[in-house]
Amino acid sequence: MRIALIAAATLSLAACASTPTPGDSIAPRTMSDIIAASDASEWRALDLESTLVMTLAGGRTVVIELNPVFAPKTTANILAMARENYFDGLAILRVQDNFVTQWGDPNGETDQPKSLGSASAKIPAEFSRDRAVAPFVRLPDRDGFAPEVGFVGGFPVARNRDAAWLAHCYGMVGAGRNNDPDSGPGSELYVVIGHAPRQLDRNITLVGRVVQGMEHLSSLPRGTGPLGFYEQPAQRTAIESVRIAAALPEGGAAGKLEALRTTSASFIAIVEARRNRRDDWYKTPAGHIDLCNVPLPVRVKS
Repeated sequence: MRIALIAAATLSLAACASTPTPGDSIAPRTMSDIIAASDASEWRALDLESTLVMTLAGGRTVVIELNPVFAPKTTANILAMARENYFDGLAILRVQDNFVTQWGDPNGETDQPKSLGSASAKIPAEFSRDRAVAPFVRLPDRDGFAPEVGFVGGFPVARNRDAAWLAHCYGMVGAGRNNDPDSGPGSELYVVIGHAPRQLDRNITLVGRVVQGMEHLSSLPRGTGPLGFYEQPAQRTAIESVRIAAALPEGGAAGKLEALRTTSASFIAIVEARRNRRDDWYKTPAGHIDLCNVPLPVRVKS
């Protein structure tokens, strides 16, 4: 089921935001407690038609949920490449500490790049869209990069009075480009592995997020060249395949997963539990949470 575009609406978490006072006797509820008590209806299956299963050397699997609402043209282009096995045999080219892991064609900058097949080499930039995308679950917490932040369909989103855009939080996947805004067709992708580089928002097309296997991308050896590029081919991690989940038996690894709906009561409770940590270890609750510090739970179906 694709993320739906419906009439503009905003759900607010403000009613749940509170700063506990000394002596507050509210019983601690951890994220694990909330997830364990959640209702099955609060979870959704991934859209297998818009989800990629990437297999790295050694059989390591990464599941990437694309977002055709915020990046419809780029998502369609990436899916076209996946159908034609474009990514098979490519590699992780760059791992820059506290920033990104990037993959693509090792010969992309030479005169022998891999053919994109039916996919386009030039896609109009999809940095933002009209703000009327809903349901928008708004965080009441102040943000340094946008007037409003929250979640749409399981993705972190920022917006102003005119536009909404995906945010560069940990695990978000974007389409690399050069100086031309329309030069990011999705043939070279990256994932955020460090502190949220929100300065990139509205400057690069974000296309989705990693929902499983993030450890296989964040723990790779850092590149020794400028910007974390690997200087020797032997340093690169090979990509064995990238497949659309719907084309795999039972959706492959993606078919076993479900994500917590960001419109659910359990998600709202998780946000509050993380804003004001009440377990024994914490002595001073923060009373604040950053957009990119809100977990977006995914679990294996029971």
